[in-house]
Amino acid sequence: MTNLAIEEQFKKLHIPFLRTNVGDRHVLELLQQKGWQLGGENSGHIICMDKHTTDDDIISALQVLYALRDAHKTLAEFMRGVSLYPQHLINVKISNSFNFNTNKAVNTMRKEAEADLNGNGRLLIRASGTEPLIRVMVESKFKQKVNYWTERIAEVVQIASKE
Repeated sequence: MTNLAIEEQFKKLHIPFLRTNVGDRHVLELLQQKGWQLGGENSGHIICMDKHTTDDDIISALQVLYALRDAHKTLAEFMRGVSLYPQHLINVKISNSFNFNTNKAVNTMRKEAEADLNGNGRLLIRASGTEPLIRVMVESKFKQKVNYWTERIAEVVQIASKE
């Protein structure tokens, strides 16, 4: 769920970036598969393979402080030039049996949103791994589209889950 602006910044710096399913297990699997050292989620769950194979916020914070000290920069200086795109997340309560992937109304709405975002944002609809929720997240350079599509898709998920 890393912000699209971070991905774009990595591309500018020629740093490889891949997305995987949400969860430390998936991040670890990708890191091992690629032989990479660093991966994580925007929640702050960072895996530094040369230090550990599970996310550890204290080690992550220490690594950031080390990089800042090494670069002789403050965090604000280090992040200058990175403007995150607006993101909106809505959690929709559902029954455990609702499968949004096979629901026609949800898929139609997803296609409409993706066409409208037209490469200037992204959409993530996923089931929570821990609760009976569907998480609807939209991110775009255009805040009005973020709010519009998040709310529309969440509403369709809500209605479809009760049918």
